[in-house]
Amino acid sequence: MIDPSEMELAAMRSALAPLGDYVASIGMTRPLADYGKAEVLRLVEVVVDAYQAHMLLEHERLAAKERAYFETRLSPRPTSSGGMR
Repeated sequence: MIDPSEMELAAMRSALAPLGDYVASIGMTRPLADYGKAEVLRLVEVVVDAYQAHMLLEHERLAAKERAYFETRLSPRPTSSGGMR
């Protein structure tokens, strides 16, 4: 990834705990070269799933924030009853 955004960096960091959990479950003392194909594919799946889950939640959070902003901007404003005609 070239020049990742702050959101992408946060998504990468969010993958560290699931990655660590997976590696611990299959043996942290084993070199990566000793992993079988299925183990490597599962490792990739764990990282990609965590990354995508973080990105999805962050995009949903930002969309909700934006939606709330526009709803307040587009909602009818109360009119004052004592104004000039």
